Amino acid sequence: MEAEKLMELIGKMTLEEKAAFCSGADFWHTEGLERLGIPASMVSDGPHGLRKQDDKADHLGVNESIKAVCFPAGCGTAASFNTELLVEMGKVLGRECQAEGVSVILGPAVNIKRSPLCGRNFEYYSEDPLVASEMAGALIEGIQSQNVGTSIKHFLANNQETRRMSASSQIDERTLREIYLAAFEGAVTKKKPWTVMCSYNKINGVYAAENKKYLTDVLRDEWGFDGYVMSDWGAVNDRVADLKAGLDLEMPSSMGANDKLIVEERNFRGSSGGQGSRENLKCHIPL
Repeated sequence: MEAEKLMELIGKMTLEEKAAFCSGADFWHTEGLERLGIPASMVSDGPHGLRKQDDKADHLGVNESIKAVCFPAGCGTAASFNTELLVEMGKVLGRECQAEGVSVILGPAVNIKRSPLCGRNFEYYSEDPLVASEMAGALIEGIQSQNVGTSIKHFLANNQETRRMSASSQIDERTLREIYLAAFEGAVTKKKPWTVMCSYNKINGVYAAENKKYLTDVLRDEWGFDGYVMSDWGAVNDRVADLKAGLDLEMPSSMGANDKLIVEERNFRGSSGGQGSRENLKCHIPL
């Protein structure tokens, strides 16, 4: 849809409706708005096969999922060093998403392998950022060729599962640039995933979800990313701070609780003579 048409639609939305679009409608769906003809869309787990749940939703995979092709995990596909194969795998995943009405598949996962104790090493590609970036880019190319989006994850420095909701990855700037950011940079700038998913952990003491340096200064301003940033499921700690930092979409739904906080913040800024909503709240829906 053209930018002008999008801005026209947004201009017809109330503040409360705009705030609602900053969080999911439920566990797997974004908000829709029937009166303006804006449909809800479904996101679903990947990246080694479509994990769509027909029944009660959960992020642990306890409840049943539909039958789908199970591809080799990232550790196996990366060992092939075959980007053409990853493109073909992505095309099949994209077609499965189309068949099941899924608009965005959550992957690829490109975090760097740092310890054999990390419980998700099977999902990540490599300890080498170039391998991770090239393999991820190939998968993104294949999936998105089928008009299905990807959500490259988990941004940033999510390299262990122990205390993943609270641990802080303490990394100097050069190491971040040459290893951890590099795994994402090539895939984001060359293949342009529709979305980026932020991680649970802190980066040098600041939660990824509220880290303006990486969500806005690096991802958007330096790399030119123009999609939306979503949270990992349950990664939001302070919705308003996250929004200001550049986190567009909270997943899953907060059942309206955090939408209310966004509205209250916007109204407070407006009544206290703030400089305007886009300066105060860095959501890519102009509030």
